[in-house]
Amino acid sequence: MAIKEGDFVEIEFTGKVEETGEIFDTTSQDIAEEEGIFVEQKKYGPITIIVGANHLLPAIEEAIIGLDTGDSKNLTLEPEKAFGERDPGLVQLFPMKEFKKQGMTPVPGMIISAEGQQGKVLTVNGGRVKVDFNNALAGKTLNYDINIAGIVEDETEKVKSMVGFHYSSQNMDLDKVEVEFEDKVIKIKLDEITRFDQKSYMDVTLERYRISKDLYENLPYEKVQFIDEFQDRKVEETEEADEE
Repeated sequence: MAIKEGDFVEIEFTGKVEETGEIFDTTSQDIAEEEGIFVEQKKYGPITIIVGANHLLPAIEEAIIGLDTGDSKNLTLEPEKAFGERDPGLVQLFPMKEFKKQGMTPVPGMIISAEGQQGKVLTVNGGRVKVDFNNALAGKTLNYDINIAGIVEDETEKVKSMVGFHYSSQNMDLDKVEVEFEDKVIKIKLDEITRFDQKSYMDVTLERYRISKDLYENLPYEKVQFIDEFQDRKVEETEEADEE
């Protein structure tokens, strides 16, 4: 079945810089380890995206429309279709004292955050710090090897796929995520391990919002509820004993 906008698609990809051949992102753990870009906290393997939801670069999502499970495609994106051209205005100078106030000692290559943007320290000289807030891939032509691993049809699996895509918890087991459909409502009970995530309330709320938005915009439901349930362990143990 050919992929169309709104489909939940399992995709594998490897992205590299066209000019240098440097691999900057991949869903393959083997490739990540070979290239020295393996990240311990990252989950490798196919990821599920919703075509047209801007989960990947729009040019990639447009390119897979019409493909089917098992199809592969090589895609070359000029900067304007990827991360844009470099903007000299995003290279800024800051006085060293601003870093000292934060207890920071900037060095070239350090990644910092300022006003909601991430930047890379380029130079530290004469009490001034030059920081580049351009995306690291800005101005570069990118090449992607893409493989369609599958198309998700089951509604429960669609819900779980968006939980897996947006909820950043390395230890969460999607098999333990419970999903229930009631009228126009999707009810989600996350894996119990997520209760112990060391994340701010704002981060958790934002991730749940992103899950909800993708689901009610792409499935025939109007509301998404997250159920946080706590039970007295003594009662739970009694119930388990009665079942034996």
